[in-house]
Amino acid sequence: MFINRVILIVLDSVGIGELPDANLYNDQGSDTLGNLAKAAGGLNLPHLKELGLGNIHKISGVEEVISPLACYGKMQEASCGKDTAAGHWEIAGIITKKPFPLYPQGFPEDLIINFEKKIGLKVLGNIPSSGTKIIQDLGEEHLKTGCPIVYTSADSVFQIAAHEETIPLIKLYEICEIARNLLIDEHAVCRVIARPFLGKGKNFYRTANRKDFSLSPPSDTLLDLASSQGMKVIGVGKIEDIFAGRGITKSYHTKANLETLEQTLKLIREKEKGIVFINLVDFDMLYGHRNDILGYAKCLEEFDNFLPKVLEALKLDDLLIITADHGCDPTTLSTDHSREYVPLLVYGKGIKTGVYLGIRETFADIASTVLEVLNLKGSLGGKSFLKEIEGI
Repeated sequence: MFINRVILIVLDSVGIGELPDANLYNDQGSDTLGNLAKAAGGLNLPHLKELGLGNIHKISGVEEVISPLACYGKMQEASCGKDTAAGHWEIAGIITKKPFPLYPQGFPEDLIINFEKKIGLKVLGNIPSSGTKIIQDLGEEHLKTGCPIVYTSADSVFQIAAHEETIPLIKLYEICEIARNLLIDEHAVCRVIARPFLGKGKNFYRTANRKDFSLSPPSDTLLDLASSQGMKVIGVGKIEDIFAGRGITKSYHTKANLETLEQTLKLIREKEKGIVFINLVDFDMLYGHRNDILGYAKCLEEFDNFLPKVLEALKLDDLLIITADHGCDPTTLSTDHSREYVPLLVYGKGIKTGVYLGIRETFADIASTVLEVLNLKGSLGGKSFLKEIEGI
């Protein structure tokens, strides 16, 4: 088997059933795809079905097929937590054993006071909240005072919301950089997130100008190893933010799934060797966190409708991997991420079809496989499944 390029698509939050330790995260019964399909009256995903998605897990409307076009299985997270960054880092070969700090009561007073001194402004909030609720609750006070809104969630995040006409984007991003530099050591949250919004009269809405300021991975990832050995590593969506720019040779900061997919298609049609790493954020950001069942289902169907263009554009020396980074079950009371298995679909015109890859012990199996596929030097966490898929 001769592979020159790997296209790695992360369907952000598309989990596929609770992990054995889900009870430790209050996520018993979470099953993003399974529960969503039941609640929506079935999912219409014919192309993912052909690849073998329904062979991995029971999903209403997505039945098993006798001869899947892809190799298929599911993966469990070996890292602590259920955060976007930890999930992506693990896909890239880093298993996070120490959980990121959480703040279910809000951030410590001394930390907030220090932050306020640095930015020259008082803050509003400093509580756990959903992003849509807190701007409705505090948006008008923010407009009157000019004070940014600080909040967190069940994830390791320090989120800063501001109206784009009150605190311009460039200023909001500067404030987030200040927070990122403060949040170190015991307070080293996984991500600082800029959450800009617009609107008035309590009719506030978040814009697409979100920006993540992630911790840098603690050691070299697949991306570092690939780029240091002369490979192109292209990030599409928020990949560059998640890896703090590490190992990325070129980045496209798209703002919505369709734009991200169109950019991905352009890149596939080019002849660059290396890795194209894609995050499709809408599943998580627009629908999972808002418990929008029908919106989530429609978003999945839109991806499935686009998928044939991706499959058709693949070259003989391309390998496509489709997976996720965690769950975010929109049918549960929680609006936070859920501790779940993630799907694994591996497709290429030069590899076997219909191979069951089993239950992988870590997302890092992808990193080890890509290392081997691209003949890169180095070692990462996980076990390669190259031998199971190579040759036809």
